[in-house]
Amino acid sequence: MIQLKNLTKTFHTPAGDICALKNIDLTVNDGEIFGIIGLSGAGKSTLVRCINLLERPTEGCVIIDGEDITKVPQKRLLEVRRSIGMIFQGFNLLAQRNVISNICYPLEIAGVKKAEARARAAELLELVGLSDRAKAYPAQLSGGQKQRVAIARALATNPKYLLCDEATSALDPNTTQSILSLLKQINRDMGVTIIVITHEMKVIDSICDRVAVIDKSMIAECGKVSDVFVNPKSDIARELILPKTKVTERVEGKKMLRIIFDGEESKMPVISNLVISSGVAVNIMFADTKDIDGKAYGQMLLQIPDGDRCLERVVAYLDSINLKYSEEV
Repeated sequence: MIQLKNLTKTFHTPAGDICALKNIDLTVNDGEIFGIIGLSGAGKSTLVRCINLLERPTEGCVIIDGEDITKVPQKRLLEVRRSIGMIFQGFNLLAQRNVISNICYPLEIAGVKKAEARARAAELLELVGLSDRAKAYPAQLSGGQKQRVAIARALATNPKYLLCDEATSALDPNTTQSILSLLKQINRDMGVTIIVITHEMKVIDSICDRVAVIDKSMIAECGKVSDVFVNPKSDIARELILPKTKVTERVEGKKMLRIIFDGEESKMPVISNLVISSGVAVNIMFADTKDIDGKAYGQMLLQIPDGDRCLERVVAYLDSINLKYSEEV
């Protein structure tokens, strides 16, 4: 268990003191995936770096498994840090070392014999799906592969905790999802407690059990992800979870498009996906569809707003999913 009590971090600069964290109280339970979310500059990264004392708090306690590590000698702190792995947005791999040597690096520092270290690294490479890239160098890897190597390296010393500081922010959506799936697998199969720092709600929603919302250096709200998402109590949580969007009250346009359903998957949210993908708010003028054994049959008449490219964008989406349609006069 990780407990932060009355945690405060102040940076002293020539321009004056900057309070990055103020009176933070949090508890992360063993075995959970805990999310910390907030806008840029809210204090997220400083908070996660205080957990392993990469940033030493100005005040307060960091209690790991009942031990306040802010009060332990340096030798003991190094031992505790081996139980806390960390991955970063920028991967932080050593460019001069190949993949397996990068993973071995923390084991070398810990004094593990070379053969044992390489055997452990090989196991971890298999875990993250990169057994065939052991001799490659970071420059030869994609962003997702680099992050997988970083995860393997963070797991090298068999940590109990894994800190993820914006670990998916530099990745495309598909790669992000694969990394999140890997983290969930690590949590489930290895029992590693994971703390995820992010500004992306979809990351929290995908894998976290509980979430703390940080705003202006303080915790604004904390609870189960389902509770916070359904009923956000703080202004910042509402801003993050329920972003302000312009509501389309009326559709003005004479163009009509008839969509024909001829055996497509009935549970596919065609209209919702169309609006999201095309950015065009259509109006359903008529619909007559039936669900037969999980397949959709029938037709739907859509009113398309006037605009230079509205119809083009709608048609392009329908073409992309191979859905039949006809333009009505």
